[in-house]
Amino acid sequence: MRQNMQLHAGSCSKLSRREMLKTAAALAAGYAALGPIHALAQGKADRKKLVYAGTYNSPVDGGAGNGKGIYLFEMNSKTGELTLVKLAAEARNASWLSFDPSGRYLYSVNEIADYEGRGGSVSAYAVDSSSGDLRLLNRVSSEGAGPAHLSVDASGKYVFVANYNGGSVAVLPVLASGELGPAVYTQQDKNFVGSTTALNAPPGSFAISGHDKPHAHMIHSDPGNRFVLHTDLGSIFILPPDS
Repeated sequence: MRQNMQLHAGSCSKLSRREMLKTAAALAAGYAALGPIHALAQGKADRKKLVYAGTYNSPVDGGAGNGKGIYLFEMNSKTGELTLVKLAAEARNASWLSFDPSGRYLYSVNEIADYEGRGGSVSAYAVDSSSGDLRLLNRVSSEGAGPAHLSVDASGKYVFVANYNGGSVAVLPVLASGELGPAVYTQQDKNFVGSTTALNAPPGSFAISGHDKPHAHMIHSDPGNRFVLHTDLGSIFILPPDS
């Protein structure tokens, strides 16, 4: 665990608020993987579970990038102890991970701005349920720079991605093979940008950045899988007076 934190976070003294949150988010995504992967441990309470953690391999927002991709850990279900197994897949700034509902496929953002010379990307992997190995299926454009978050809808048919630096969101179809198709829908946030500093943040708050322009930060379907919700760190959504 200590080794992974060093790889992922670098020097904490140089991290921005966003990168601190994204460090925790990538690890949280690994823990979220325990749901789909839980079948590996059924019937054996002491069997170790598999956990994936994404890392940065290049600096983002002033923070160091010392990782090489997506790492595989084993977690002791009794103690919670994590043991590094191996680098499961080399990847560029794999800062957020999400499984499909079946646990057969893992999707990762690549938080970059130069994929095909125009933005970030999303990678699709097939998961080997016995070894935990990841096999790259394909990679497609996220339709915006610096994707920071993605999720898979409950049907497993769509991947939603939020592009932080690009201020946009996109919907990527999941093919029968688990591969991703080109975006079938994109939306560029163009709402009013609020104050560049927090107006009522408590002392010591890091809420002082990201308000320079729209920054799509999260996207997820609702529990009933009828609606898709997304937040933008930089924009303020103002309703008409009569709404």
